[in-house]
Amino acid sequence: MRFSPPGRRAERRGLRLWHVWIVLPLTFTAALAIAAGVFLAGWDLLSVRGLKPEHRIDSSTLFDLVKLSFGVVAGAGGLVALVVAYRRQRVDEDGALREATRLHTERFTTAVSQLGEESAAVRLGGVHALAGLADDAPTRELRQTCIDVLCAYLRLPYTAESALPADDTDARHAYLALREVRHTIIRLIGNHLRLPLLNPRSWQGHDFDFTGVVFDGGNFIGAQFSGGTVSFRGAQFSDGTVNFYGAEFSDSLVDFIGAQFSGGEVVFNRAQFSDRAIVFTGAQFSGSTVSFRGAQFSGGTVSFHETEFSDGTVSFGEARFSGGEVVFNRARFSGGEADFFGADFSDGTVSLREAQFSGGLVVFNRAQFSGGKVVFSGAELSDGTISFREAQFSDGTVDFARVPFSGGTVTFRDAVFSDRMVNFDQAWFSGGTVDFSGAMGVPPSGLVPPSGVPLPAGLSLPTAWYDPAA
Repeated sequence: MRFSPPGRRAERRGLRLWHVWIVLPLTFTAALAIAAGVFLAGWDLLSVRGLKPEHRIDSSTLFDLVKLSFGVVAGAGGLVALVVAYRRQRVDEDGALREATRLHTERFTTAVSQLGEESAAVRLGGVHALAGLADDAPTRELRQTCIDVLCAYLRLPYTAESALPADDTDARHAYLALREVRHTIIRLIGNHLRLPLLNPRSWQGHDFDFTGVVFDGGNFIGAQFSGGTVSFRGAQFSDGTVNFYGAEFSDSLVDFIGAQFSGGEVVFNRAQFSDRAIVFTGAQFSGSTVSFRGAQFSGGTVSFHETEFSDGTVSFGEARFSGGEVVFNRARFSGGEADFFGADFSDGTVSLREAQFSGGLVVFNRAQFSGGKVVFSGAELSDGTISFREAQFSDGTVDFARVPFSGGTVTFRDAVFSDRMVNFDQAWFSGGTVDFSGAMGVPPSGLVPPSGVPLPAGLSLPTAWYDPAA
């Protein structure tokens, strides 16, 4: 493997310093300007009106003039020495950086060559060597280079265990060895992202490219994604557990666009999303268990735009939506389960505009809608079940305006509505079941038909809201 780290370009270019005959006049000019400024400030502070003329001077005054002359010459010499010393220091520092970069490049070349060896033990040594090089890198760019190589190794073709030939012992041993190397890389990355930002070995703020990587396990527990860009675009989560428990996404763009969650488990429990964006646009949840239980969404944007939920489980149970925006616009719920049990919607926006519910189960049981905005406008409910059992709507806005309830089951059994911020204006009921049995409080806006107008087929309301006999 041939690789030319970015440090070599800087090394060939060399240190760029202004010529000394340019620097010295500029330095003297700056010194004179500062001295003049100080003199004039002192003149003004002492309220001096003018100078007393002296036609004859004594020996003491003459001696003071001589001392002043020598002082000016000494100051000028000191200024020249300071400039020269500074330039020498810069040259020495650049030389030290050149030497450190040269040594880093030699070690880098050795470590990268180890990654190409047949022996898994040698490759593991190369992985640890690259991680150590990243820690000791003399520049941020060289550290990023080491990180890029580790991520590139993860992007190499990888056969999942389920695709191995039956009874092929050699193939299984090779798979297990390769998996150990890959999991070691993931573990090292996670360890460095857990270090505080001010720790000299922390990798926070760097970019990580996991595009297309096959994950069959990995530990990012407590990782701090506080800067840079992290890409899981097109990644495949096919087996094992990938754990982001307690991770913080506070100032980074995390990209899961087109990722496939087809097996295993992905855990975001108690993760914190507070700035910038995490994007699942176009992702497919077709068999994994993905959990955001207890996660906190307090800022930024989490986007599931056009995401497909066809199997498996995605859980936002007891998650707190206290700011920012969570977007499910045009998402397709055709199977599996999306669970918001006990979630707290106190601020921010959760948008399900034009989402399609054609199967599966979506659960908002015991959710607390105490602020913010939840929008179902334009959603299509043709099959499956959406449940708001025992949910509490106490503040904020929940908008079902213009939603066609044409199939499936939507239940608000025993839900509590304390104001009219829940909106069913221009919604229509043409099939399926919409059940408000046992609901209490103020009926949502636009839901109850005028007196004498029969309820649409499939819509059940409490007698306190609508009495058919009246």
